Amino acid sequence: MNKDQVKGRLEETKGKVKEVSGKILNDGSMKVEGKIQKNVGKVQAGLGDAKENIKDIKRNS
Repeated sequence: MNKDQVKGRLEETKGKVKEVSGKILNDGSMKVEGKIQKNVGKVQAGLGDAKENIKDIKRNS
C-alpha cells in the first residue's frame, strides 16, 4: 500500500462517519460535507491503486 491508498481510505472513513453523524443529528450540511469527504477519499484511494498497478506492471515487465 502506498500513501495515497492509506490517506484515501482514511478520508473515506472519516467522511462516512461525518455523513452518518449528520443523519443522526439531522444536520444537512454535515451530511453533505461527509459525502464530499467520502468521495474525495475514494478518488485518492483510486489514484493510489492505479499507482500500485503501474508499479506492479513495471516490476513484472
